[in-house]
Amino acid sequence: MKLGVMAALFTGMKFEQALDYCAEMGLDAIELPVGGYPGKPFFDPDKVNSSAKLVDEIKGQLKERGLEVSGLAVHGNPVSPVKAAAKKDHADFLTACELAGKLGTDTIITFSGCPGGSNRDTMPNWVTCAWPPEFGAILKYQWEEVLIPYWSEQSKLCRKLGVKVAWEAHPGFSVYNPDTLMRLSEACCGKGKANLGANLDPSHFFWQGIDPVEAARVLGEAGLLFYCHAKDTAIDPHQTRLNGTLDTRSYGDLHRRSWVFRTCGYGHGDEFWKPFISMLRRQGYDGVLSIEHEDSYMSVNEGFEKAVEYLSGVMMSEPVGKAWWY
Repeated sequence: MKLGVMAALFTGMKFEQALDYCAEMGLDAIELPVGGYPGKPFFDPDKVNSSAKLVDEIKGQLKERGLEVSGLAVHGNPVSPVKAAAKKDHADFLTACELAGKLGTDTIITFSGCPGGSNRDTMPNWVTCAWPPEFGAILKYQWEEVLIPYWSEQSKLCRKLGVKVAWEAHPGFSVYNPDTLMRLSEACCGKGKANLGANLDPSHFFWQGIDPVEAARVLGEAGLLFYCHAKDTAIDPHQTRLNGTLDTRSYGDLHRRSWVFRTCGYGHGDEFWKPFISMLRRQGYDGVLSIEHEDSYMSVNEGFEKAVEYLSGVMMSEPVGKAWWY
């Protein structure tokens, strides 16, 4: 297993500066943002996609520093009822799919997206419960008329291009837990040889009450464990007892939120991260742990460097082979 970073946190740097920093920190890989929500890419993905010279320059810069591209991040909402946004996010997704192989990766990290509640809606509509009955009608529309048709087409395209999609299960989008992820993948790909799978980010599971270790087991057994982000979450027990974990307050409202994102090791310690990494290995995942920093208590550099230090220690302490109890 290798250690990498979701490099959107470095978009204030020049590309070569970010690569130097990653190499200095001893990383193996870098996940490059190329569109969608993560922020401004380091380079113009469309220009690079159409220029063999620019592709070779980027690959050379990576090779000089001993880095590989673990995936292309294009987190967006290509099924949004906001037509301009959907069009842009879909175009960014297509560019990522075409560019991936040229940069040496086969993995696209994104969201499933969230449609509106009907073909007349102008904003996405995330349904969180089964009742009243209008909610069931919304889900039927979203899945049968939007999500399944859209992602079925993308699955066919990805198969032609030799890439796979790693959905990040995230509240606010139609795929937000293992069940919704597996259902959409099977509906679009059928059983076996799925190319729509999971980017397992434990931080989004903690506050939903989902055990990321169990999620890794189930997704791994389903053959859908394509990628993994490394980010932590701390739960405030007082606020959670009082208000639960559905929290729309600003991420900066640290005194009142029920949960906040933390750098790895500051929400959960070895009691989580060691079994989690062991389960990834048990399920045959030998890819990259891609550090994602969104810790409101720490600067980018502090949070990132603490995550590298912590995860390097945990990964080194894990056995390389499979123990008898696997």
